[in-house]
Amino acid sequence: MKKYFILLLLSFFSSGYTQITLDRDSIHKIITGLPAFSIYKDNYFVTGMQLGETPTRNNMDAKFQFSFKQRLSNKPEIFGAYLYLTYTQKSFWKVYKASSPFEESNYNPALMLLKPVFRDNQFLGALTYGIEHESNGRDSIYSRSINMISVGFTRVYSSQFSVSVKAWLPFLLDNNPSLPKYIGYAEGQLQWISSNNRLFIDVAVRKGAGWNFKGSMNTGISYRVSKKANQLITLQWWQGYSESLIDFRSERSMIRAGFILKPTVYRFY
Repeated sequence: MKKYFILLLLSFFSSGYTQITLDRDSIHKIITGLPAFSIYKDNYFVTGMQLGETPTRNNMDAKFQFSFKQRLSNKPEIFGAYLYLTYTQKSFWKVYKASSPFEESNYNPALMLLKPVFRDNQFLGALTYGIEHESNGRDSIYSRSINMISVGFTRVYSSQFSVSVKAWLPFLLDNNPSLPKYIGYAEGQLQWISSNNRLFIDVAVRKGAGWNFKGSMNTGISYRVSKKANQLITLQWWQGYSESLIDFRSERSMIRAGFILKPTVYRFY
């Protein structure tokens, strides 16, 4: 069912959009015109509860993420690609329980190459190559970590619609060899933005490595508070496994609301 839902969304949002027409010089100016240090993935703070249950201090939480990138080169000197250092941290906070303990934090540093792709000097999208580490910074039986070599491609159809796919090859999984059964080896994302640049819809889907659906779907609807500000209010729904590394084997269905800061409209990566 989730697969057909995504296909319908993709068909609906992509209808009526054509590929943006930007040449090499324009893309170079967009990439290098942004601050060297800037937002990478969405930065947000949301809070909510487990769906289908009566809200209690035990099943309500806060979730927040901050993510940034540092451009290390202003010229595509490595195989025609720009070099970036990225970092993303995602935390789960039992803010409503006594003493408000942190349940889990996941840390994800990476080194990434960004290579714009052109056809007849017209921009098609962007390839990314990365080496990543993600862990919860704990030891003993609570340690969760994964190392990955990844490759991704983002097709930017317009300033309003983009589709991304990303695949990864895990390595050094001695402590958690069953992680791929739940996080899989690939992820697909789409983003649609309204013509007035106020409403955002984001969908990300992962399929676990097994025959059963052990992956996840993360859906977000966000609305820009004002035309000039980058602050948005957001509603997020998580369904599936591995929302946090510590509980990657547990299925969650969480609905949360809060605020979000988004990167530039042209999301090449």
